[in-house]
Amino acid sequence: MAKNTICVWYDKDAEAAASFYAATFPDSAVGAVIRAPGDYPDGKQGDVLVVEFTVAGIPCIGLNGGPAFKHNEAFSFQIATDTQEETDRYWNAIVGNGGQESECGWCKDKWGVSWQITPRVLSEALSAGGGQAKRAFDAMMTMRKIDIATIEAARRG
Repeated sequence: MAKNTICVWYDKDAEAAASFYAATFPDSAVGAVIRAPGDYPDGKQGDVLVVEFTVAGIPCIGLNGGPAFKHNEAFSFQIATDTQEETDRYWNAIVGNGGQESECGWCKDKWGVSWQITPRVLSEALSAGGGQAKRAFDAMMTMRKIDIATIEAARRG
């Protein structure tokens, strides 16, 4: 296990979530699956308790902690993309697997974890400041999934 690891709480589907992430994002994998050595409030001995996994190079553990805590937008994975094809692939994988669209490049997977699918061209435009940042920002505010061509056109004015 890495020295610093993100712990993501799941009701009971950490292993399924980790497998989905590993199949969807490059530099992702499922590692150890740790089973409960005894009964606990929301599970039984032998149930999957913890899953070690990596998402786009970030070490994580999924904890099957039960229904006590729910995900919200205060935590999200942000995935930088280089092309519309890559943006579409990740967005469609998440939304098409029981997830839901949100605004400005945000979506949620079927486990309630928030994702920002963010084309680098948008980040570059916002970092540039001035009129191009304002135009790109205004264009982004009208979108769900980010459309790179529209951001590039807005950036140019």
